[in-house]
Amino acid sequence: MAAAQAGDAAAYEALLRAILPLLRRIARRRIAIPAEAEDAVQDALLTIHQLRHTYDPTRPIRPWLAAIAERRAVDRLRRHGRRAGREAPIGEVGETLAASAANTGEDRVAAAELRAAVADLPEAQRTALALAKLEDLPLAEASARSGMSVGALKVATHRAVRTLRRRFGVEE
Repeated sequence: MAAAQAGDAAAYEALLRAILPLLRRIARRRIAIPAEAEDAVQDALLTIHQLRHTYDPTRPIRPWLAAIAERRAVDRLRRHGRRAGREAPIGEVGETLAASAANTGEDRVAAAELRAAVADLPEAQRTALALAKLEDLPLAEASARSGMSVGALKVATHRAVRTLRRRFGVEE
């Protein structure tokens, strides 16, 4: 590592090749999923590369490397745990999509009720809702197409949404 810190590229390459088995052992001991363990090894290699200037050549290198590899493995486990809490397996999504397809009768009734509620809105609110929310146009473009100012468009859209929420009993 001292030679690598001095700029010897061959020594740095030899060092990285030599430490790879150690990094893999540490990652695999912590992480059961092989792909995640390999990602932790790559994270450790990047960290070692970024922090190589901080290594003190008068101290043993193995504890320094092991500490970095352990931290990257723990970081990877934490990241995996957070992601697993937010993501659903594909199987559940397929079931959800199949269940919603079976409820098409209910969906049609709800859509018809929503269309009727939108049709009952005043013209300005209906137009603002259609342009700003349904077509998702930028406010400037929706304003130009509707003939309303941007402020009036915002107010009309807000009032339309509030009216629809009240009609369907949704709390604001």
